[in-house]
Amino acid sequence: MDLSTLRQFLVVARLEHLSRAAEELRVAQPSLSRTIARLESELGTPLFDRAGRLRLNDAGKLFRGYVERSLGELDAGRRAVAEAVSEGFGTVRLASETFLTLIGPLAAFKRAHPAVEVELHQLPADGMARALLAQEVDLCVAAQPIPVEGLTGVELLDEPVWVATPLGHPLAGRASVRVEDLVGQPFITARRGHWHRRLLDRLFAARDLTPKIVFEGDEPGAIQELISAGLGIGLNPAMARRVAARTPVAWIPVDDPDCRRTITLFWNTGSHLPAAARLMRTAITEWDWDLPS
Repeated sequence: MDLSTLRQFLVVARLEHLSRAAEELRVAQPSLSRTIARLESELGTPLFDRAGRLRLNDAGKLFRGYVERSLGELDAGRRAVAEAVSEGFGTVRLASETFLTLIGPLAAFKRAHPAVEVELHQLPADGMARALLAQEVDLCVAAQPIPVEGLTGVELLDEPVWVATPLGHPLAGRASVRVEDLVGQPFITARRGHWHRRLLDRLFAARDLTPKIVFEGDEPGAIQELISAGLGIGLNPAMARRVAARTPVAWIPVDDPDCRRTITLFWNTGSHLPAAARLMRTAITEWDWDLPS
């Protein structure tokens, strides 16, 4: 059971597709298939269900967790040795749903520590816990809870989320709006899983309502641009209001105490953070989040 076999298993487990995994790994598919078969023989049980399309089974899911943690520890050891030998600060790997929120602290960090290499990984919140526990990333910034044992979190910012509309919209002059006032309005939002979309769905579901969604995308930064262009309305955090001069929209408070977002920095409680990650953690937690990003 060598490292190459384990790394190949993780790719197949992630993609659940042999030909795509072989293409990503740049190996022949028959060779990859034999590698997985040998691994299953060594373990004494199948790791995948093969009825129809390839699916990771319960044993495979259990084994995947151990492999991820083991390879993560090996990589952490490699980085620790490299850091000790070079007497430098190395690399920090930071994940977030969107980096628009982090532009300010990231720019300040890079000015203060130009020798540190910063790797940025855009991840959905539901993938962050696995990435942290597998030590694929050092730090994660999420705008929704990650209730997983083994992670430590520090709240960075709690802020209201407003409704943004085009300047000439009928709601634009309102002092506030209720969720009920937004029924039937065309919403521009993020895809399912993003905090933006989860908040919208949660607010409407609490009233047994369904939002009318006319656009859902992968980059929240485009939402305000599309609203400003008159294509719909959307939810936007207060931070966006402070830096939104070039995309003018009307901002309206929502009359609901749950219409907020909380930004939290997470890391793996049980892992040793490299020096670069510790520097980044300090920079992010000590950043003045009341400043525009």
